[in-house]
Amino acid sequence: MDLSTIIGIAAAFGLMIMAILQGGPLTIFINVPSILIVFGGTVGNTLVHYPFGDVFDALNVAKKTFRYKEMSINALIAQLMEFANKARKEGILALQGAMETVEDEFLKKAMQMAVDGQEPETLRTMLNTEIEYIQMRHGKGAEIFSSIALYAPAMGMVGTLIGLVQMLQTMDDPSSIGPAMAVALLTTFYGAVIANIFCAPMAGKLRNRSASEVLVKTLIIEGMQSILSGENPRIMEQKLHAFIAPKLRESVFNK
Repeated sequence: MDLSTIIGIAAAFGLMIMAILQGGPLTIFINVPSILIVFGGTVGNTLVHYPFGDVFDALNVAKKTFRYKEMSINALIAQLMEFANKARKEGILALQGAMETVEDEFLKKAMQMAVDGQEPETLRTMLNTEIEYIQMRHGKGAEIFSSIALYAPAMGMVGTLIGLVQMLQTMDDPSSIGPAMAVALLTTFYGAVIANIFCAPMAGKLRNRSASEVLVKTLIIEGMQSILSGENPRIMEQKLHAFIAPKLRESVFNK
């Protein structure tokens, strides 16, 4: 589980609700017409902009942000170095047995391609194509959440205008002013909450997750290409260390 995402959302909503309760009951912030305007309008606009499939894919990608497990780059480099030494000593086919210890599906696929006799450049080309499509899927998910973050405040403004029109048309009836004003203000509130507490941060999280995943997969490609090329392990390690900050680098030769 990704604790930062869970803690961040819980803190944002929790502190906001605590502040609301300091000034009155939470029920005064619940207004059905406002909910229908903002949520219904936002969902409708999103479906006009994107097909069902893309929206559902975005939701599935978003769910992965809560279950994302960060991979240690140094641990991955150490694992690739272990495979490189094994391949130099026993041959590239020795990686077939080592695949059983690998959990990452992308690394397992790269190892299988190496065992099957793919040339280094062919391996790079095929795996880079897969990375491009991963970036497209993640980018689409982030784009959809960014669009929702734009639509929700816009629908909140529409609700505000509806509430103001209703209020101005019934100024002679003081009892109707309150409900109309509630619609006017709460729609803006709902739109701002959807956009700024959930959708915009989620879009940023998806972009960060995508960049992190692409970095790991690119490192795997470089490592497997070095193994297929029979590079010296020290040179291979230096090449892989270029993907991380100098202060985070750990050499397997210093252990």
